[in-house]
Amino acid sequence: MLENLSGIGPKTKQALSHLGIYTLEDLIEYYPYRYELVKKSNLDEKEEDESVIIDGSVTNIPRVVFFKKHMERMTFRIQADDRFVDIVIFNRGYLKKNLTPGTEITVFGKWKPKKNQIVASQIRFGKLEKEYVECVYHLTSKITNQKMIQWIHEALQITKPRPSMIPKVIEEKYHFPSKEESILEIHQPTSTVMLKKARTRLKYEELFEFLYKMILLKEMRKKENGITRKIPIEKVKQLIAKLPFSLTEDQRDAVHDIIQDLESSSRMNRLIQGDVGSGKTVLAFIASYMNFLSGYQTAFMAPTEILAVQHYQKAKDLLEPYHMKVVLLTGKLKASEKKQIQQEISEGKADLIIGTHALISEKVNYHNLGLVITDEQHRFGVQQRRELKNKGLTPDILYMSATPIPRTYALTIYGDMEVSNIKTRPMGRKEIITMLFSEKQIRDVLEKMYEELKKGHQIYVIAPLIEENEESSAKAVDTMYENMKKAFGKYYQVDMLHGKQDGKKKEAIMQSFQENKIQILISTTVIEVGVDVANATMMVIFNAERFGLSQLHQLRGRVGRSNLQSYCLLVSDYDKERLQILTKVSDGFQISEEDFRLRGSGDFFGVRQSGDMNFKLADIYKDFSILKHAKEDAELFLKHKDYQNEEEKNNFTKFEKSIIHLD
Repeated sequence: MLENLSGIGPKTKQALSHLGIYTLEDLIEYYPYRYELVKKSNLDEKEEDESVIIDGSVTNIPRVVFFKKHMERMTFRIQADDRFVDIVIFNRGYLKKNLTPGTEITVFGKWKPKKNQIVASQIRFGKLEKEYVECVYHLTSKITNQKMIQWIHEALQITKPRPSMIPKVIEEKYHFPSKEESILEIHQPTSTVMLKKARTRLKYEELFEFLYKMILLKEMRKKENGITRKIPIEKVKQLIAKLPFSLTEDQRDAVHDIIQDLESSSRMNRLIQGDVGSGKTVLAFIASYMNFLSGYQTAFMAPTEILAVQHYQKAKDLLEPYHMKVVLLTGKLKASEKKQIQQEISEGKADLIIGTHALISEKVNYHNLGLVITDEQHRFGVQQRRELKNKGLTPDILYMSATPIPRTYALTIYGDMEVSNIKTRPMGRKEIITMLFSEKQIRDVLEKMYEELKKGHQIYVIAPLIEENEESSAKAVDTMYENMKKAFGKYYQVDMLHGKQDGKKKEAIMQSFQENKIQILISTTVIEVGVDVANATMMVIFNAERFGLSQLHQLRGRVGRSNLQSYCLLVSDYDKERLQILTKVSDGFQISEEDFRLRGSGDFFGVRQSGDMNFKLADIYKDFSILKHAKEDAELFLKHKDYQNEEEKNNFTKFEKSIIHLD
């Protein structure tokens, strides 16, 4: 138990849970993301803003000044050998009582030679006796790196890691160290050679376990009986013919794939991945119409209520003339409305049910659910399948992803799915013109914004932070809001949207923006997924260097949703060579290739993406050679199951049972 470690009480347990740490095993499998050589710096050799470490004695009582909301700045001086240095540190006022004159400390921070000042990131008590390698972990604001190191070292004394998911025969094939040795090495490195071996072994295990699961799922689904339908193709063609636009060749190919899947006796498990604005949603509606013609209900899960409402309005317009009953099930409905819709679902009166993940909650009972359509943010995993299976339902599943990834990786990572790619742009859509500006060119940016506003168009402005931070020069939403109000507030309505606002407020702001009651919307990346405002023709992104290319491409895709010419303005003084790619390339698949090459897979499979691929160490781009070996080994092992002993057999049997819902 975590409480067995020194200094861990209920509040610390809660803070650790935010890092996904609930048990001692979770703690020892929480790996460092980098390593730092801790040694004293020679300030005379360091330049502006370089990282430094010095030790010395406090010479005066620290002074704490409060500013803005909940922000504080503490300043004091230390004597470091034969010189005096000023120290500035933010939001650490609680240390003041311990920083009495004469106290020996070690300071980590950025050097400001012109001010003879260090802006400290952390202060440790005591001098630095000798240099050493330190593990650095991702943390929450309530946990220090030193505490994490201490707890992990304590945990390593009293617990063992979970059983290895690498079969003994494969461990021997690659001469891998044991899991226990690898975990010890990764937290307490003895040499760069041993650390590399340990990391490779742990990466391989993550990838092998994931791919074994994918391959097993695919094999199971081949044997699973799906719903066999006979689609009345002529009726589908009539619907497509009456669309207000023509389907692209890629969309037509995807329709053909969906028909084949729905008519097959095996369960459908298809991913449609396409660029932002490539027309995936209309394919979802066509699939739900096919399912309706076969006498089944469809559940369409959207990642946000805003998007669910948007889909609902479009689906009603398109499908209700074909006698499909479309309903919306969201948290904001009154209890009586919710009850009424749930009754319509259970009685089979609702044909297409659109909502968030609540669609598969206990209270929703389907009459004859045949198809689940889900967004990439809601990859339909084992738990969701179990919830539906418990209701006696085994529907076909169609995923949509607006984060295209290269085909080689898609075939490996989405090993349990069939993949349809949509690359062509819908007819009538103009390419978004993307331009890169420096901070000094802000006047040019404002002039371009004014030109769009004069045409009656609307603008998104993206800032990377919610609140200003003294340690960062990045723009914050609240500051940007004030600046834009000064520039345009006399003639245009300006508002802001960010993740700390409650759901109702966010929804009201987005509704106002959709109705053109707001002309400039300042936001964090909360608007990245799915919102569709045809009159928004400009996206302005400040501190663009802080985002991955694919994320910038996703943001850019919020404009260009009509036949109006749209623009994306990137503002940055850094990383210009990388950002220039966006000014030349508009193909999301090509951008994803570049992003994989430059940043690895983190931009694709982080918190926003499937939890199935939230690897601790492995990176599917940088570790692709390990990935390929792991896939070959997983396929071979699943075929022959060459267990070395009874314990290994039990581990894999338990793992397989958890996948096939028998646990």
